[in-house]
Amino acid sequence: MTFHHIFETSFGFCGIAWNERGICRFMLPMSTPGPTEERMLRPLSSSTSAEPTGFAAEAVAAARRYFEGSHEDFSAYPVDLDGIDPFRRAIYQAARRLHYGETTTYGGLAADAGFPQAARETGVALGRNPVPLIIPCHRILAAGGKLGGFSAPGGTATKQKMLALENAASPSAEPAQASFAF
Repeated sequence: MTFHHIFETSFGFCGIAWNERGICRFMLPMSTPGPTEERMLRPLSSSTSAEPTGFAAEAVAAARRYFEGSHEDFSAYPVDLDGIDPFRRAIYQAARRLHYGETTTYGGLAADAGFPQAARETGVALGRNPVPLIIPCHRILAAGGKLGGFSAPGGTATKQKMLALENAASPSAEPAQASFAF
């Protein structure tokens, strides 16, 4: 059985869906709760609205703190990637190893996942990430430290805000350079 919950953060309304195996869907902030829930539930065959407990409640609390500016680590939360192909699983696993404020490029992530020639395919995989923030796809940039795309609500503006919140630096930046200033 899958459950879901819509909750408010300082960036807007987020959504989380979970089952006994882990978090299976996460929605980054949108301005109102209705569209957040509608978009989150689209790929789910069925789900019941519920107050989160256990790891789901902890993830909600951590997400609220994250969007307030707190340094949060989501790498230990269980995720249910049932039905995800081995390539995407490898990409997501590599992305989960990125720490708060750490960035890499699509090519760098592909290489870290064992697919050094798959930068473009990595971008496609990240665009299909079912649990952004938990799997931090916002930390992956285009070659040369360019922003690249972002399929979450708000597009690249959301990606910019999240990178700025983390005081993230481009992977090609000189150590003395400032972080992203958006």
